[in-house]
Amino acid sequence: QAQLVESGGGLVQAGGSLRLSCAASGIIGSINVMGWYRQGPGKQRELVAVINRGGSTNYGDSVKGRFSISRDNARNTVYLQMNRLKPEDTAVYSCKAVLLLGTNYWGQGTQVTVSS
Repeated sequence: QAQLVESGGGLVQAGGSLRLSCAASGIIGSINVMGWYRQGPGKQRELVAVINRGGSTNYGDSVKGRFSISRDNARNTVYLQMNRLKPEDTAVYSCKAVLLLGTNYWGQGTQVTVSS
């Protein structure tokens, strides 16, 4: 059964840090892109950061310079290091994996809450 399992969300004060992890399992085929999206209260889902198999990255404008994405291809795991968190970073963060063949997989999401 293909699944993405996220971990690392929680409650943190503004200025603090959190590290999210997302492990893919049961997926048949090579994963090309892995990344994170988020949806805050009353907002549309937006890109946080993605990374391809070769290590190239892309970040949403609101997180550039504060968040860092990395990946362990051998473990099919992607990480998101979030520093200098702000209350506006509060959202459900969801992991996504895109196969070379184009199939998309999504995790169930993990809540990140940043208190002011």
